[in-house]
Order: sequence, then C-alpha cells, then structure tokens
Amino acid sequence: MPNITLKNIPRDLHRALKSRAKAHHRSLNKEVIATLQIATSNTAPLDAQKLIAEAREMRRKFTRQVTPEEIQAWKIAGRRR
Repeated sequence: MPNITLKNIPRDLHRALKSRAKAHHRSLNKEVIATLQIATSNTAPLDAQKLIAEAREMRRKFTRQVTPEEIQAWKIAGRRR
C-alpha cells in the first residue's frame, strides 16, 4: 500500500484532525484517510435547500418548544453511542 508523508502541517489543522479522530473513534491516520476519501469522492454536493426542508419537516413533528439544554443533551447522548 502506498504511503504519503505530510510536512509542515499547521498546528490548528493537526489539532482539528486529532479532535475529529477522537470523536470518530479512529486513529489519526485512519481519520486522515477517511477525510481524503470524502474530499475526493464523486458524490454530488449537498443540497442545502433540501436539507433545510428536511429540518423544517422534522421540526414540525415537535408539539412543544425544545430547549437548548435538551438539544445539547441529545447531542451528547448521540456522541456516546
């Protein structure tokens, strides 16, 4: 398998990659590979209007006001899975 050596990586980029790797439960090497695969894939770009419409549709399903604290708790719970 081929290798790539990266030099002079900006510190903030290195930190961001390490943080993403930790969040995705991957090694730094695997995170870089996954990021490169996404960046070079031939998938169509996201359709922002479609995402907004989907988000609004999901929001309509709530019958009460959702608090920022509830949203934060859901985010944290999702990261623990």
